[in-house]
Amino acid sequence: MNYTGPKIVTPPPGPKARVIIEKDLAMLSPSLTRTAPLVGYRAEGVYVEDIDGNVFLDFGSGIGVTGVGHRHPTVIAAVKKQLDTLVFVNSLDYYTLPQVELAEMLFKVTPGDFPKRVFYSNSGSESIDTAIKMAKWHSRRAYGVGFINGFHGRTVGAMSFTTTNLTARRGFAPLYPIGQFTPYPYCYRCLFNREYPSCDMECVGYLTDVVFKKIIAPDETAFILFEPVQGAGGYIVPPKEFFTILSDFAEKHGILLIADEVQTGYGRTGKMFASQHFGLEPDIITMSKAFANGFPAAATVARKEVMDWDGNAHEGTLNGGPVIMEAAKAVLKVIDEENVLENVRVEGDYLRSQLEELQQRYPIIGDIRGMGLMIGIELVKDEKKTPAREERDRIINAAFSKGLLLMAAGESSLRLIPPMIINRQQLDMGLTIMEDCLKEL
Repeated sequence: MNYTGPKIVTPPPGPKARVIIEKDLAMLSPSLTRTAPLVGYRAEGVYVEDIDGNVFLDFGSGIGVTGVGHRHPTVIAAVKKQLDTLVFVNSLDYYTLPQVELAEMLFKVTPGDFPKRVFYSNSGSESIDTAIKMAKWHSRRAYGVGFINGFHGRTVGAMSFTTTNLTARRGFAPLYPIGQFTPYPYCYRCLFNREYPSCDMECVGYLTDVVFKKIIAPDETAFILFEPVQGAGGYIVPPKEFFTILSDFAEKHGILLIADEVQTGYGRTGKMFASQHFGLEPDIITMSKAFANGFPAAATVARKEVMDWDGNAHEGTLNGGPVIMEAAKAVLKVIDEENVLENVRVEGDYLRSQLEELQQRYPIIGDIRGMGLMIGIELVKDEKKTPAREERDRIINAAFSKGLLLMAAGESSLRLIPPMIINRQQLDMGLTIMEDCLKEL
């Protein structure tokens, strides 16, 4: 395959795609929402081809999953090699070399120069559930604190701390009755109507002076769960001082910090983990999505003394299979050997600068924020910052019809999260399509 750019050969969805979509709607769970009528057939690098032969430039990379590009040859070669020797041995009963080798690699790149342990699982939600269980076991404390607008997954434990919207929680009560919630520093839409940096960080004050003085006691709190950059909530980047205050408070009261790096991790923000931008060394860190570049895998890495639970306290039959582990090892190899982090920083800066130029020409762009190649564009109707949700969705649909895959986040934001190996020419092609859509709007 030698894709050179987006190519629409028939208005999507084409005839073959419509047949598949009709069957899908009849047979698969109605809980699956779809951004666009794409029926993927093959992919390479930053491009996805649908079943009718349309080629799309991928600015979503499966919500950050194919971080080093679709079907990266190093990852594919590692998987094929492992398939010829050993596909599966369960880690409940036996041992495998790839799990140990990957652990050694992970401990070198995760924040913190201290002894660590890892637990492998199959999804971001599972990695969060692992972190919650582990924190409660270790601390023997009852409560956990999450942030408003946070997204951590849809299994029961993770869902108990997901607050992006009611849909994720409606109809499933009672959830884990341990969670308390506090505002995240969403400076563009401050809940306290303050202007950063002249504000007094009321978002932190609410946690320390309200939650921890009127609702739960710090010495009964096991953990604080956070995303260093809120993902599904709208790509919201907090001020660095927020985490300075938060980490100081947690350390003072013996509260564990759990960093959900499922979307922000593995180089997406220009550092291996977004926590590193804020000088954080979380007690527990979760990762998935780009972890194995499309293969279902996740990990929860913790300080060695925190992962101290008994045998049988937490297991999973399919966790850490040899094929998956080799894919994950290959991803780390690609990030290191192909200078991926530098590409994320350079091209991320370029993408942001071009978007800021668009902002000057199109008032609908209210805010641009993010780190590296994780950038949110919040769209607004007017100077009152009225969310432009319908307009956002129209842009996504228009871009799709022109061969660009965009994704939504928050109430009215676009999330730009292309493969981290994307180049300048490919970014420019996507930006051209985006501006065409803005003009039409």
